[in-house]
Amino acid sequence: MRFPRSIPGTRAAAMVSAVMLAGTSLAAAAATAATRPATRVTRAVTAPGGTAPQLHVSGNELVDSTGQRVVLHGVDRSGTEYMCVQGNGIFDGPYHQAAVSAMLTWDVSAVRIPLNEACWNGESYVNPAYAGANYQNAIKAYVHLLNANGIVAILDLHWTDGAYTGPSSGCSSAQAVCQKPMPDAAQAIGFWTSVANTFKGNDAVIFDLFNEPYASRATGSTASGWRCWLNGGTCAGISYQVAGMQSMVNAVRSTGATNVIMLGGEEYSNDLRQWLSHEPADSDHALAASWHSYNFNTCSHRSCWKYQVAPVIAQVPVIAGEIGENDCASGYIRPLMRWLDSESTSYLGWAWNADFNCSSGPGLITGYSGHPTAYGFGYRAHLRSLAAG
Repeated sequence: MRFPRSIPGTRAAAMVSAVMLAGTSLAAAAATAATRPATRVTRAVTAPGGTAPQLHVSGNELVDSTGQRVVLHGVDRSGTEYMCVQGNGIFDGPYHQAAVSAMLTWDVSAVRIPLNEACWNGESYVNPAYAGANYQNAIKAYVHLLNANGIVAILDLHWTDGAYTGPSSGCSSAQAVCQKPMPDAAQAIGFWTSVANTFKGNDAVIFDLFNEPYASRATGSTASGWRCWLNGGTCAGISYQVAGMQSMVNAVRSTGATNVIMLGGEEYSNDLRQWLSHEPADSDHALAASWHSYNFNTCSHRSCWKYQVAPVIAQVPVIAGEIGENDCASGYIRPLMRWLDSESTSYLGWAWNADFNCSSGPGLITGYSGHPTAYGFGYRAHLRSLAAG
C-alpha cells in the first residue's frame, strides 16, 4: 500500500498514486501458461501451537519439508516501516502473544512485516532507541513469536533511502520516510545481507525484496522500467544508484540463506506481465512472484487476473502479498479470494492495524482482540470458511 500514517504530504501523494494507477491502460500479451504439475494435498497452516513450516519451492508451488503444498492465508502488520523513522517507537500497537492469538482466531497462517532499511541499518538520522540492534532484536523476537505459533513470517523491505521527486513521488526526502520507485544500492544491499544472515537456517521466514516497485514511472517506459527492476544501477529519472532485483537476490544467497524470496512486479506490484521474462537467476531456484491487488489497481478484474497473473502462477509460486479495497466493504476481495483459491495461490489482507481507517487504510480490525471492520468481516469470514472445509 502507498501508505498509512506517513509523514506530512506522503499520504496525499500516495492516494494520488492510487488514482493514477487505476487509470493506467492495460497492455497486451502474457506468456502461454505452462502445464501445471500434478495436484498435491494442500496444507492449511491454521491451528494454534506447533511450529511454522519450513518452506521451499518445488515447481510452481510452495512446499513444506515433507513436500506437501502450502497455501498461505494471512495479514499485513504495518507499523515497523514508519514508527521508528518518525521517532515514535518500533511497533504500532501490541505485538505480544495475545495479539498473535487474536490473529489465529481468523485462521491466519502468515504475517507480512514491512521493514525500514534505515532503522535496521542504524542510520544516523534515526533515533538509536529505535534503530540498529534495538530494531533488529525487536523484529527477531516478533518473528520468533509468530513462528512459535505456527505462523510464517514475511519480511518486506518497505521504505528506503534515495531522493526521488519524479512521477508518483511519495515525498521529496532522501531519507527512508516513504515509498520510493526502487531501493537504493547504498543501503538495500547491506540491509538484505544483514537480514539474510540473521534469519538463514529458518525457512519459515520469507524475504520480500521490495514492497511496490514503480520504476517504469520514473524511467518513462515499461521496457526501461523492467530493465531497472532487474539490473538496477543508473536508471533514468532516478537520482540514486538503484539496487536491482538480481543484486538483492545475490546478496541474500551470498550469505548461504536458502529462504524463499518474493519479488514484486512493476506498477506497485500489480503488473506481472514481464516478470517471467525478467526473472532473476537464483542458484537455489526458490523465487516467488509477489502480486498486490486492490480495487483501484489497473489489473482489478477477473479477465486481467486470468490473462496476466495466471500464466505466472503456472510457472512459479505467486503470493498476493497485499489485497484490499478502499470502500470499507468486501465486494472486491471476495471474488478475488475465490479466484486465488481456485489457483491454489497464497494471499494476505492489508492491514491488521486498528488505527487505520476502514477505507483509506484499509484496516481489517477495530481493535487488537481481532474485532473486524466491515471490510475485515468479509476477509475473516472467507478464511474461516476455508478452515471449515
